[in-house]
This record gives sequence, structure tokens and C-alpha cells, in this order.
Amino acid sequence: MMDLLLIVVVVVGIVILRSYNQRLQRLESRVQELQNALAGHVPAVEASESAEPAEAVSQLPGSPIEPPTETAAGSSTESKEAAFAEASTQEQEEEFVALALTQKEESLESTIGARWAVWVGGIALALGGIFLVKYSIESGLLSPAMRLVLAAIFGLFLAAAGEIIRRRSEPVLVNTFQNAMIPGVLTAAGVVALFGSTYTAYGIYGFIGPAAAFVLLGLISVATLGLSLLHGQALAGLGLLASMVTPALIASTAPRPWTLFGYLVFTWLVTIAASRLRRWHLVPSFANALLSIWPLLYIFNSDAVDLTPVTLTVLAMIAGMIFIWPGHYDVAGTAGESAGLAGSEGPSPSSTASHWTAFLTRAPLGMTLTASIGAAAVALSLLIYSLSNGYPLTDASFPFAAIVAAVAAFGASRTYAAWAAILAALAAGFGMFIALMQPEIGAELNIAQIVPALSYLVAYDGLSLGAVFVLVGFFFLRRFGESERPFGTLWGIIMVATPLTIAVISYVTFGNWTRDWLHGLYGIGLGIVLLALAEWLDRRSFKEKIALPSNIFAAGSFAAFVLAVHTLTHDALPTILLPVLGTAFLLAGRARSWPALPWMMVAALIIVLGRIAWQPTIVDPGELGTTPVFNMLLAGYGIPAALAAWSAFEVRGSPDLRLRNTLQALTSFLVLLTVAMLVRHAMNGGVLNANIPTLGEQSIYTLLAIGASATLMALDVSASSHVFRYGGMALGVLSVILILTLHLFGLNPFITGESTGQIPFFNLLMLGYLLPALAYGGVALYGRHRRPLPLVMMLAVAGAVMAFAWATLSVRRFWQGEYIPFWNGVIQGELYSYSVVWLLIGIALLWLGARFDARSLRIASAALVFVTVVKVFLIDMANLEGFLRALSFIGLGAVLIGIGLFYQKVLSGKKATE
Repeated sequence: MMDLLLIVVVVVGIVILRSYNQRLQRLESRVQELQNALAGHVPAVEASESAEPAEAVSQLPGSPIEPPTETAAGSSTESKEAAFAEASTQEQEEEFVALALTQKEESLESTIGARWAVWVGGIALALGGIFLVKYSIESGLLSPAMRLVLAAIFGLFLAAAGEIIRRRSEPVLVNTFQNAMIPGVLTAAGVVALFGSTYTAYGIYGFIGPAAAFVLLGLISVATLGLSLLHGQALAGLGLLASMVTPALIASTAPRPWTLFGYLVFTWLVTIAASRLRRWHLVPSFANALLSIWPLLYIFNSDAVDLTPVTLTVLAMIAGMIFIWPGHYDVAGTAGESAGLAGSEGPSPSSTASHWTAFLTRAPLGMTLTASIGAAAVALSLLIYSLSNGYPLTDASFPFAAIVAAVAAFGASRTYAAWAAILAALAAGFGMFIALMQPEIGAELNIAQIVPALSYLVAYDGLSLGAVFVLVGFFFLRRFGESERPFGTLWGIIMVATPLTIAVISYVTFGNWTRDWLHGLYGIGLGIVLLALAEWLDRRSFKEKIALPSNIFAAGSFAAFVLAVHTLTHDALPTILLPVLGTAFLLAGRARSWPALPWMMVAALIIVLGRIAWQPTIVDPGELGTTPVFNMLLAGYGIPAALAAWSAFEVRGSPDLRLRNTLQALTSFLVLLTVAMLVRHAMNGGVLNANIPTLGEQSIYTLLAIGASATLMALDVSASSHVFRYGGMALGVLSVILILTLHLFGLNPFITGESTGQIPFFNLLMLGYLLPALAYGGVALYGRHRRPLPLVMMLAVAGAVMAFAWATLSVRRFWQGEYIPFWNGVIQGELYSYSVVWLLIGIALLWLGARFDARSLRIASAALVFVTVVKVFLIDMANLEGFLRALSFIGLGAVLIGIGLFYQKVLSGKKATE
């Protein structure tokens, strides 16, 4: 079984080695061919093969190399070589050639004979060594120690042979088949032999102890990384894999984390240093991933965890990324494109989206992602381990904050590290949510809680981490703000969102909801700093304003002050102070032309509405009192409504139509809401949450809706606005719906039995039916030729229906008294009176329809007269007796004849006019 495992390891290692080396050797071959082509030394037989790469390079935009063409035939060889030398160094050659050149098709013969033969030969060498050892074991020819010594000598021999062949083949790099990598294959096979023999001496035969095995395997791995500088990136990957696997192969009953992570960091640093010399991207990405996996394995597979070496390991990885490799990676070209696009007038949405995509995918993307994701995963694992194992959370929160801050610094120090900034912000928010919400999480997981004093240390760590994001973001904007517009915008969002998120979570968990000075002062300080940053950025970019980050900071400062208001005040004060704060930002718009400033008033009013929905009584219901109008409702609703009205007046000349319309709509709604709540409070004896609705209260709301609709209509006539137009129409429709559902059915005293009052005329029926009828009539009359005809007809018909209901219910009250429920029955005088009143209303509607040429009123009159006719013939005939029955029919006949004469006169007048 052990033999089979070694065979599999060798085969997999060689295959991986081949995949890593293939691309690099292809690039080196193309570079050499290009050098020969530029120097004019291309043999005639290879002219066709070299022409394609040269042509491909020439088609690159801004390519520093021009291929030899007929027009450039007179150029001297010296000028071509000088141009090539000036274009780039050896490392830059590999990059632009990798982008420009396409892979040439090779014949089957060259692929099999010159390339695959080498790789298969390398595998055969490794397997041959394994089989030789196996044979010696089975035959008993050599002792175990001698076999291991011979295996080690065989490995050294292969490595030495690889180096000799590499040196001798160096003068003939023009060889088309140099990417067969004979030296690299031999060296890799030698490394596998050395590694296997050392581990066998420790793990199988026990010839050496764990410490010696660890040292020897580490030395082999480091030596392999050193040889990779000569043989390429693939060998570096093999050495890295061997180095990172070594600690797992050495069994230890008492692992020492400082020794373990010290060795891992050293190996990682060697890999990064080699990668910097050769400008490798793949191997350091692999190294970041492996180095990040080890802390996770240690944390979740150890009985006692020492967080310090884990933290220092991750910090070393981030520091190496910042200062060693990729370090100050050259993204000048992409940065210039960023500035150019940001400065262009009116970029299209598609170009902006594609530019953001290019900005988020800058090389070296692999290294950035592996380091950032690995560091964030380790940081979060510290908190999760602390919660799940009862480890002191305060000991984990600081290492977490340190790691996340380091990742944020990485994102702020390098223009290619956008994902580091994003992942740091996400990790900070999610991690602090886990840490700060630990009392609730711990209760669910049955974890013993730490004392509140220690919990506040976690809050301090979180708030400090939020401040770090603001600090490192400032350094980024100071250094790259004008040249990196998208990245600057991203950092602006992070600098606002991260500290605010942490502060809100901390306040909700540990804050004093009456008055919290810690979070209140933090909000004030953060708001001042963000405002100062907005002002600094606005003044700094005097040539071309960097508007978006400045507006983000302005909005963020408002949000920070909102947090401060909620943490330092309670009850009604936040509801009153929020629109005051919005007004201050609106006035600041006079001094600074930041579009976000006046919109903060809109945000303040929306937050006020949210607070009102959460607590409609503004203060505790027991503290509200019963005094009509002059109570906390007037301040809690009236002050925001008044400031909203002032702000709508203030921005009346603003070119921002959406801002004007939004403030006008909020003002109208708040004014209506203020009046409605004051009326409800007065009519319910100071109780706002009464469970029994009344017609009187609902009538006030309906009249308010009708009045608001008329007000908005008048405002629209004086200053055309979509908010006034459609808002008024919507309120008109809403009031009609209230009438149909509540006045006529749900709260009708004929159905509910509610008292209509003792005064004959000035009673509930007048408030609930007559006044709305008159209001609808007035709105319909005012809206003629100003609103769509269907809406006007609806309002007119609604007024007629309300007038009809008032008259009918008034008749019943005249005969029945204060209470008019349907279960009291109907007497004959009442039944006759309905016919008389309905006919009179029909005549009145007919006259009004003719007077104002309102067809809707004439239709309502005809409908009412028709209903009266049906009533007289079906109901009166069956229920009335004697004189009343005769009088009912006589009156109906007279009215119908009169209506007929009226229509004849009207129609005759129209024909004469025509």
C-alpha cells in the first residue's frame, strides 16, 4: 500500500509540475523568437512561424514593438534593438508577450517526440527509483538504511544532472523545444526522491526523530524553492507544496504553535521572495491559500489554541503582500485609463460598467483574493472558536480587529487591492455582529456569558476598528483620490458604512437606551470627521470636483449625527430634532453645492415617519395627557410638518424636480397626519389606540382627505407639480373609497345604532354626510376644466350620494329620534316622507345640473327619481293606507310631469340656440 501511495504521489507531482511549466516555457520560447526576429537573425525556414507573433504584437494598442515590414525595411538593426531594450525589462517582456502572442500549432511529431517523451521520461525515472527500492526490499539485497541512502544519492544525482543540463543548454535557448524542460523534470524527480527517502527514514523505519525529519524536510523544501529560480515556477510550486505538507507528515504529541507557524511563515517568505524575483503570480497565490489553511486546521483541531502566533502569521502574510510581492505592482496603465474615463464628459452606462469591471479585476487578482479571503476567514474563525468553545471573547476580538485592519490597510495601500478593501469591510461588519451579539447567540448555544465590563471591551475593539477604516481610507484618498475615481468612491462607501454598522450593532447590544455617551460621542465625532473629509476633498480637487465621495461623506455625516441623536435623547426629542438636523443640512446647501445636502432633509422626514409608525403617541401613552391640541402630539407631529413645509418653500427654485416633488409630498402628508392625529386625540378623550371606531372620527379624516385633495389641486394650479396633481387625485379617490366602505356601510348609524346626537340639525349626520356632500360639490366645481372629466364626475356623484344619505337619515331621525337603527322598524309617516324628500332632492339635482351644465348631476337626478318611482309603486302602494297612499301617488305624478316640462323647455332652448 505504501508503494502504491508513493507511485501516486510521484505521478500527481509530475503532472502538476508539467502543467505549471508548460505555459512558462511557451512564453520563454516566444520571447526568444521575437528577439531573433527583431535582430534580423530568423532563419528562412522559420520565417513563417515568426511572422505571426510579430504581427500579433504589432496589433496591440500602444505596443512598444513594431514588426519588420516593407515600410520599415530601411530601419537599421541597431534602432530595432534599441527600441526593444527601451520597451521593457525581461519581466515586462513576458507580460506583454503573454498578452499578444497566440500559441502556435505544433505537429504531432514535435509534440510526442520532443515534449511528451521528456515528461514521460521524468515519470519513468521516478517510478524506476521506486521500483528499484521495492525490488531491493523484496529480495533482501540491501538493508533499509542502505536503501534510503541510495535513494537520497539518486535524488541528489538527478538534481545535479538537471543543473548540468540546464547550464549546457543555456547557450541554445533558441531551440524550439526548450519548453520540454529536461532540467526541470530531472530536478523535480530528484526532489521527490529526496523528500520520499527522508520521510521514509522517519515515518516507516524510525531512523530519525521528528525534529530531525522536520528540519531535513524543511531544508529540502527550501532548497527546491531556491532551485525554482533556475528551473521555473512549476518547481517552486512543488517545493511550496512539500514545505506546507511537511508539518502534517511529522507526528507530534505536543505541537508547538510558535515553531509551526514560524516555519510556515519562513517558507512563505522564501516563496514570496522567489516570486518577486521572477514576477510569478500563480505560486504566491498557492502559497497564500496554503498559509491560510494551516491556522484554520490548528484552530478547529486543537484542544488549546494560542491566538497570538495565528494572528502574527496572518499579519506577516498581509505585510509581505504589501511590501514584498506584489508590493507596488505597476498598474499605471489602468490607473490612467481610470482617470481618463472619470474625467470624460457623460460616459455611457455601458462604458462605466465595463470600467468598474476592469477596476475590480486588476492583476494580480489571484494573490489579492487568496490573501484577503484567507485572512478574513482566519479572523472570523477566531471569533467563532471563542463563542463555540467558551474561550474569552475579549482575547479574540482584538486579534480579529488587528487582522481585519491589516487587510483594510492592504486595500488602501495598493490600487490593485480593491477586493481586499471590500472583504475587509464585509468581515468587519459580519465579525462584529457575531462578537457584539454574543449575549443572544450565547444564550441560544448555552454558552457561559462574560461579564458586562468585559463585553464593553469587545465594543471598544469594534468601535476602534471602525475608526481604522476611516483612517486608512483617508490615506488612500490622499494618495490616489484623483487618479483612482472608482476606487475612491468605493472607499468613500466603506469609510461611511463600516463604522456606522459597527456602532449601530454595538449600541443595540450594549447601549443605554436612555442616554449613551459612548456611542453618542462616537456618532458626533464620526459625523464631524466625515464632514471635514467632504470639505477637504472638495477643496483639494479644485480643478475637477470629485463630487461622489464628497456627497457620500456628507450623507454619512448625517447618518452619524442621526445615531448621536438617538443615543443621547429619548421619547419625543429624536422625533423633533431629526427634522431640525435635516434643516441644518438643507441650509448647508447654500454654502456647498453638494446634491446630497438637501436630500438629507428628505431622509430626516422619512426617519420621522418611521418613528411615528413605531410610536404614534410620540411619548409613552400614559404621559400624553388628555388636553386637546396642546399636547406632545402638536410638537411631535407639528414641528416636523412645519419644517417640512419650510423646506419645500426653500427649495421651490431648485432645479432638482424630484427633490421639490418629494418634499412637497412629504409636507402634504405630514400636515394631514398632524391634523388627523390631533382630531383623533381630541375626539377620543386623549386615547389614540381606541379599538372602537366612530363615524364622527372617521368623518374628520374624510373631510381632511377632501380638503387635502382640494389644497393640492390649488397648489398644482399655482405651481404645476406632479406631486400636487397625482397626490390630489389619489386623495380624492381615497376619500370616495372611505365613503363607500365606512360612511355608507361600516359606520352608518342606521347599521351600528350609534347615537346621532340630541340637537336636531347640528348632529352627527351633518358631520358625517352633509359636510362631505358640500365638500365634494365644491371640489367637483373647482376641478371642472382642471382635472380629468371622469374624476370630476366621480366627485360630483359622491357629493350627490352623500346628500341623499344625509336627507334620508335625517328623515328617519325626525321620526325615530336620536337613535335610528334598522331594527326599530318603519312607520307610515316616515315611509311617505322618504318619497317626498327623494323627489325634492331629484328636482334640486336636476336644477343644479342644468345650472352648471353638469351632466353627471342630471344623471344622478334621473337615477334618484327612478328609485323614487320604484319605491312608490312597490313599497308605498303595499304599506301606505288611505290619504297617505293617494298623496304619495299624486305628488309623484306632479313631480314627473314637472320634470317632463322642464326637459322640454331645456331641449327647446338648446334647439333655438343652435
